[in-house]
Amino acid sequence: MNRYGLAAALALALATAACAADPGPAGPGASGSGTPATAASSTPPASPQSPAGTAFYVDPDSAAAQEVRRLEGEGRSEEAALIRRIADRPNAIWIGDQDPQGRVADITTKARQAGRVPVLVAYHIPDRDCGRFSAGGAAGADEYRAWIGRFAAGIGDRPAWVIVEPDALAHILDNCTRGGQAGERLDLLRGAVETLKRQPATRVYVDAGNAGWIKNPDDWAEPMRRAGVPQADGFAFNVSNFFTVEESVAVARRLSDGLGGAHYVIDTSRNGNGPVRDAHGDDAWCNPKGRALGTEPTTETGRERVDAFLWIKRPGESDGECHRGEPRAGDWFPEYALEIARNAG
Repeated sequence: MNRYGLAAALALALATAACAADPGPAGPGASGSGTPATAASSTPPASPQSPAGTAFYVDPDSAAAQEVRRLEGEGRSEEAALIRRIADRPNAIWIGDQDPQGRVADITTKARQAGRVPVLVAYHIPDRDCGRFSAGGAAGADEYRAWIGRFAAGIGDRPAWVIVEPDALAHILDNCTRGGQAGERLDLLRGAVETLKRQPATRVYVDAGNAGWIKNPDDWAEPMRRAGVPQADGFAFNVSNFFTVEESVAVARRLSDGLGGAHYVIDTSRNGNGPVRDAHGDDAWCNPKGRALGTEPTTETGRERVDAFLWIKRPGESDGECHRGEPRAGDWFPEYALEIARNAG
């Protein structure tokens, strides 16, 4: 998902988007406004649910948990113990179902019964992943507005943290979202934030790329405002990537400064050894070798404005086939799971 990229085209993309913002009628849960959100307050609103001390939900039916049961059944106790380092930790649950309401309702209900808070990833934006390894998403803007409305309905009044559309904001620089599609995407992201924030116990973070993707953080305040970050609880950083906490904070802090001190969360799922330093293109992010599990999910970050370290990318699940015939994006990759768990020490 999140990749290294170039930021040189940002001004052009935003200028084109401003001329092509979608002024059409609102779908379910959308704001209905095609005007940029630049007049909104730059300070994120207070959430009814404080992040401090949040106990996150562990999915008992995750691919990692199923792998533990399989390995134990085969008597492979040493490997099972390694995979437990993944299965027994809170991992985000990615939602890209055509109709998300039932699954989201089931997860949030089970989490509340367990006294925990789930981390969900909304992942259904049109032209998702620009047609690459994680291609898919809604067929168009109206379908997406309806989809995010049903996602929010599935949460209801139950607690949840939602990461909104990994890569979608940063991909406004790519060919798949130039022109009118860039403006439409910014509107859809803002509408998703507004829809989700109507739920009384939902915290929302808009994905904002990673330290390798963003070359000039000062250029990102405007698109982040237009994507609804000021209306959210903040933004997510390093999703599915490998930059260390220090590298991520160095860039994310500047993004935060440009938004009046916006808070953020950092994906630490696989950043234990940092990124590959001598790789380029897909080799830098797509199932790279030698990586390790990072800091376990917690709200005790010791970092100003960092609400949590989260495992947003589910460790052990593939980034894609990587032109090497590896498992499809999101599928369990047993060899890779063992490697990153073993490398964590």
